[in-house]
Amino acid sequence: MKKNYSYIGISFIILIFGIWAVPKIVETLSKPELATIGPVPSFEFTDQNGKTITNKDYEGKVYVVEFFFTTCPSICPIMNENMIKIQNEFLGNPKVGIASFTIDPEHDTPEVLKTYAENTGITKLQWHLLTGDKDDIFKLANEGFNLYVGIGSEAEGGFEHSGYFALIDQDGNIRSRIDEFDNPIIYYDGLEDKQIQMLKEDIKALL
Repeated sequence: MKKNYSYIGISFIILIFGIWAVPKIVETLSKPELATIGPVPSFEFTDQNGKTITNKDYEGKVYVVEFFFTTCPSICPIMNENMIKIQNEFLGNPKVGIASFTIDPEHDTPEVLKTYAENTGITKLQWHLLTGDKDDIFKLANEGFNLYVGIGSEAEGGFEHSGYFALIDQDGNIRSRIDEFDNPIIYYDGLEDKQIQMLKEDIKALL
């Protein structure tokens, strides 16, 4: 019997294409849908190395924002333990950054922040712990990100703040995962392991 080598050749090509294409298609379909919430306002503060850092230093990077303070006895240690997981996931990638704004700048000087970074295991060059004028930081949190921070005499450590992280894309826009009800979650809970895993996935989707 005469073999149809052209048919076999075409079948082989289709098979090879399928082996290459199917994972690509699955990867595309599995990428999360991300909403655009709005632009990050401009900011200018001082980091743990005494360097002036602005939002322009994050241009072209995907980065995560949090508000914390170094003497926080409650949620901040958990938040930054989880932020370390994000750091380690993208440690060698200069296109991923982190911005941690202290809400207690009177105590959290660049020197204090540097010691905190060393003790916490912060090693990523693109992770800036930022301090400056308290009113400016509070305005950035409450009006720029709509992430409440405040002074609370009854709060642990004397300050009130959320444990949420904000995800920012390369163009300076706040981005967010769409939930099962087609609503943006807006921010990621920095205290929840599932949300941290979700944040890692969404960072990768933006890269």
